[in-house]
Amino acid sequence: MKVRFTSSAKAQFLDAIAYIYRENPSAAGAFRNKAEKVLSRLHKFPLSGRVLPEFPDMPFREVIVAPYRFFYRVKGKVAWIVAVWHSAQLPEDPHGPGSA
Repeated sequence: MKVRFTSSAKAQFLDAIAYIYRENPSAAGAFRNKAEKVLSRLHKFPLSGRVLPEFPDMPFREVIVAPYRFFYRVKGKVAWIVAVWHSAQLPEDPHGPGSA
């Protein structure tokens, strides 16, 4: 199983790192390392993330790297990260722009 980011999710991830970096550079590095570690588990356990509580009937899941939520969808042999949102944000329908 491969783990890939859509272009919009990659931009959101980089924006989150940049935001954290402005306040605390070492925390930004720690967040990136933790996110990479958590997301690497999807290689072996692609369905380990929880179903989105807001959209339980959709094929999307999430893993949390506090305070961010990484939304993803498994398609074939790829776990596509489709969005990275701060936990204070309310998710919209994940079938929107940039979804895989």
